[in-house]
Amino acid sequence: MPQLPEGVPVPDDGALPEWVADRTPPVVEPVETTSARGRFGVYVHVPFCSVRCGYCDFNTYTASELGGGASQHSYATTALREVALAAKVLGTSGIRQRPVSTVFFGGGTPTMLPASHLVRILAGVRDAWGLAKDAEVTTEANPDSVTPESLAELRAGGFTRVSFGMQSAVPSVLATLERTHDPRRIPDVVRWARDAGLDVSLDLIYGTPGESLDDWRTSLETAIATGVDHVSAYALVVEPGTKMGAQVRRGLLPTPDEDDQATKYELADALLTEAGLGWYEVSNWSRLGHECRHNLAYWRGDDWWGIGPGAHSYIAAPPADSPVVEPPPVVEPVETTPAPPAGVRWWNVKHPRRYAALLEAGTTPAAARELLTHDDGQLERVMLQIRLREGLPLDALTPSARRAVGTLVGQGLLDGRAALGSDGTQRRALLTLRGRLLADAVVRALTD
Repeated sequence: MPQLPEGVPVPDDGALPEWVADRTPPVVEPVETTSARGRFGVYVHVPFCSVRCGYCDFNTYTASELGGGASQHSYATTALREVALAAKVLGTSGIRQRPVSTVFFGGGTPTMLPASHLVRILAGVRDAWGLAKDAEVTTEANPDSVTPESLAELRAGGFTRVSFGMQSAVPSVLATLERTHDPRRIPDVVRWARDAGLDVSLDLIYGTPGESLDDWRTSLETAIATGVDHVSAYALVVEPGTKMGAQVRRGLLPTPDEDDQATKYELADALLTEAGLGWYEVSNWSRLGHECRHNLAYWRGDDWWGIGPGAHSYIAAPPADSPVVEPPPVVEPVETTPAPPAGVRWWNVKHPRRYAALLEAGTTPAAARELLTHDDGQLERVMLQIRLREGLPLDALTPSARRAVGTLVGQGLLDGRAALGSDGTQRRALLTLRGRLLADAVVRALTD
């Protein structure tokens, strides 16, 4: 399980830096309209799983009763304490209230909790900020953690979308990943969710040790046959500190092969595109209008508050027409005017027991935070937006980065027509299929 990053302390009340406050007069607008600051999302981390998969390095726990107010039974109450704290912090920090555009319950396995508990947390979010008229509300789920009744209860309580951790349709691959569900259940849970009125996504993993190309084709074809409107496909990464990491280190499992993973990515793109699911982010394909708007908010740099142990949050600096005050100190020559800060990111303590104890004591569960400089913000914008099908406007790049675009086009990593604006749109850095396979190299070339 990875360690939290280092950062600077957070005040006990969770107050944000003064320079994040809105300084322009409030604008009267309909509740569903996005404010000048951009959209606001909420992530809810539910850290419980029935078993811990060998490849997983997420902040998850298998014990049903961790003690100290951290049990599954009491988790909704604990999470709602942070919702109340978040609403107070944002209000007292001078950030104008916005309705929540997207809510995403991740984990762990959120559906380890009763559906009524998830609905209760969502109701708390709605009471704190309001939900936009077309809000997207997603929960992750394992195929063996739902029933037709629980899915119907989620839909009645305001959920609009469910993302199932399918991972593979091949039993031997699931066994290597230590997934517990029966792959034959996938068509059933998709049908139950759609019958309940929920949008459905399936998550897949490729490159598992021992997975053949035919195995991967079977998984893709099985997912497509369900008729879902969204598929995520991620290359397996063997993380240090995981059970699988130890198995690979001891030679019990082979290291995933990058060429094999590239071939499987190309097969995924071909089959999903043929089925009418176009790529909109390097690892995500959907039918038009079924993109995951919560994840798009991350990639586009919108604000969000992360609820739960280990959850991260981010608030951007106010728009350019809102003057900022008291920027964080910057070490540079005194004659240089520091660029305004880009935003603030913070993260909660990881263990559910410590998280619950801090909230019960009335203090922030945040472990630390970082104040992002203008250069930090520029780097993150390139790293995230370049992954999107919409690409990155060339005028968002530094002059030296713009000079690299021609070379990247020549190498077949960026789309030449998009770079020239040949389609009548703004000139953009847009990844080709080959560029998607080498996205990290493109980011390096486009950052100083």
